[in-house]
Amino acid sequence: MNNNTTPTSNNPFDIFVIGARKGFHIAINNLMPNVLMAYVMAEILNITGAMQAIGAFFAPAMGLFGLPGEAITVLLTTWLSCSAGVGIAISLFAKGMLDTTHITILMPALFLMASQLQYMGRLLGVADVPKKYWPLLMLISIINSCIAMVAMRFFV
Repeated sequence: MNNNTTPTSNNPFDIFVIGARKGFHIAINNLMPNVLMAYVMAEILNITGAMQAIGAFFAPAMGLFGLPGEAITVLLTTWLSCSAGVGIAISLFAKGMLDTTHITILMPALFLMASQLQYMGRLLGVADVPKKYWPLLMLISIINSCIAMVAMRFFV
């Protein structure tokens, strides 16, 4: 037996079932709350009219990437939690604010700057990276995301 009191087995079926249970646990307890929170936040922003104000304010900047202004909410949310950013993107797609081209442009940025706030302490802190470098490391991935979105704009 290992530390989890789960019997170890070399049977591929047992390994699959144990992995599926762990994956289900992660999906239900970690991913779903973030995605649900994103849907709720998107709906609150839409109901209050804040989404339209955000879209109008950020339209010039997001236009550089071929995106509507509302797409900034996907990027900001992704910076906090990748699964929440995906939830916002899906919500905006369902409402017709984003289309498949917009999602394609956003996709590399989701991967390049995903969950930075969550991982800042978890990774950089544990690795003993001096805190004076943290902002630079965050900025580098944001710049990489912008470069990727510009590149994707021309590829799609």
